[in-house]
Amino acid sequence: MNTPSPQTPSHTADEAAAHALHKPLSKGIYVLPNLFTLASLFGGFYAIVMAMNGRFELATVGIFCSMVLDSLDGRVARLTHTQSAFGEQMDSLSDMVSFGAAPALVAYEWALRPLGRWGWIAAFVYCACAALRLARFNVNTGVVDKRYFQGLPSPAAAALVAGFIWLTFEMITGHYAVPGFASIIGLFATLPLQRTDLSWVMFGITLFAGLTMVTNIPYYSFKDFRGKRTVPFTLLVLVVLVIALINIEPPTVMFGCFVCYGLSGYIIYVWRKTKGEHVSIVSTSITEPDEHDLHH
Repeated sequence: MNTPSPQTPSHTADEAAAHALHKPLSKGIYVLPNLFTLASLFGGFYAIVMAMNGRFELATVGIFCSMVLDSLDGRVARLTHTQSAFGEQMDSLSDMVSFGAAPALVAYEWALRPLGRWGWIAAFVYCACAALRLARFNVNTGVVDKRYFQGLPSPAAAALVAGFIWLTFEMITGHYAVPGFASIIGLFATLPLQRTDLSWVMFGITLFAGLTMVTNIPYYSFKDFRGKRTVPFTLLVLVVLVIALINIEPPTVMFGCFVCYGLSGYIIYVWRKTKGEHVSIVSTSITEPDEHDLHH
C-alpha cells in the first residue's frame, strides 16, 4: 500500500502564495481612495466656511488643496485595484461641492455681492454649469477621446476663479505688486484696488469659467503619459521649473498657468478649424481605427 508522500515545503509555499494572490481584497482597502475623495470634499467645505468668515486666502488654498487630492484618489484606486461604481459617484459629488458650489460662493462673497442680483446670477450660472459638466463627463466617458477633455475641466475652472481671488486678495491686503496684471486690471478698475472695484471683472471671469465648462472646446488632458514608465526629459525639467516658480510667487504663477490653460482650448479649437480638421472630440463612428476603442 502506497502512502502519499508529504508535501515539500517549497510546494506548500507556492500554494500559499497562489492562494494569497487570488484572495479577494479586504473591504477595508476600498476605504483608501474614498478617504482622498472625502479629504477633497473637506477642502471645498473648508473653502466655503473660510469665505463666510472673511478668510479668503484660506478659502482659495482649500480649493487648490481639493484639486491636488482630487487628482490622487483615482490614481490610488487604480494602483490598489479598488475602482468601484461607488467611488465614481462619490468623486462626482465631491467635485460638485469643491469645484462647483465652493468657487461660486467664494466668488460671490469676495466681489459679486455688490452687484446684487447680477452677482448671484453669475455665481449660480457657474454652479449650474459645473453640475452639467460633471453629469456630461459621467455619461460621455466611453465615447470621448481620452487625450482631451470636452470643455474646461471643473477643477481648472475652479482654479481660474480661486486664483483670481487669491491674487487680488494679496494685492489689496498685502500691497502685493504685479505690474503687468495691475495694468490690465487698471483698465476695468481704479488703482489702488478695492474689492468693490473688482465686481465686474469677477463677474466676467466667473461666467467665462462656468460657460466654458459646458462647451465642446477641446482641452488637453495630459493622460498620454499615464501608465508610461518613462517620460521625456524635457517634460521633467519643465515640471521642476514650474514647481520652482510656484514657490516663488504662488498666486501669480498659479493664476497665470490656469489662464493659459483656459485659453489653450480655444487656441486648439481655432487651430483645428483653420486646418479643416474635425473639432468635436466625441466619437460618432466605430469604423475609424482611432475611434474603435472609444466605444468599449
